[in-house]
Amino acid sequence: MVATEQIPMVYPHTLRRLYWPFVSLAEACPAVIGTDPGSFRLGARRYTIPRFTFLGPTTNVPQKRIGVFALLHGDEPAGALALLNLLTTLVADPQLASGYDLVTYPLCNPTGYEDGTRHNRAGLDLNRLFWTGSSQPEVQILERELREQAFDGLIALHADDTSEGLYGYAHGRELNEDLLVPALRASERVIPCNHDPLIDGFSACAGVINDCFKGVLRPAPEQRPQPFEIIFETPGRASLELQAQAAELAVLSILAEYRRFISYAQDL
Repeated sequence: MVATEQIPMVYPHTLRRLYWPFVSLAEACPAVIGTDPGSFRLGARRYTIPRFTFLGPTTNVPQKRIGVFALLHGDEPAGALALLNLLTTLVADPQLASGYDLVTYPLCNPTGYEDGTRHNRAGLDLNRLFWTGSSQPEVQILERELREQAFDGLIALHADDTSEGLYGYAHGRELNEDLLVPALRASERVIPCNHDPLIDGFSACAGVINDCFKGVLRPAPEQRPQPFEIIFETPGRASLELQAQAAELAVLSILAEYRRFISYAQDL
């Protein structure tokens, strides 16, 4: 009988460099919890979609769970840097996340990031495949997360190298626009807004688009009530640091505005 040689699993160092600062933050701060919601193999390599949760201070109402997703497109690294900066900010000032459990996914497309491409290694745009019955492991892992976590809100961070300014999608609910508009205003401190009447092929007003592509990352269709969902876009040709600052300011604004909305609803 001939013994078969077991192939060792290789973890790409490019990916370690991206998420290791998140791991270090989790090791240093009990409020940051790093977990592994899923992984998949390609040849001898294993790819993980990491999850880092910040447990904000509790209030007199149940914690709201907000999911924030970055690097769905592998060539848009600013979102991951924004999430690292955001978690670092919250560790220093936890009250900014009061009433929230903030669940962040800094690396949703590991093979695309490793290759420096928008698509994953199968050549597919993951952000057109959600809730379509896709067999792509990244989509299946994230769909499972969306079902199990049942978020109260979703924020997807993207970059668009065809835009000269900030913009966002607020499709589906009036609340989405009520959260996106202040987020754009807050982020304009570092990058101007895109005021074109047509952005990414959709009609826009002051950087707000009320329509969207099919198959983007969204809550599970059966979830009730449906959470708010915001897609925030930075101009991809701006510096990585400025994009990260703008995206961090947007998320902090959304948290503050949603907290005010919840407080107002309780008073009705």
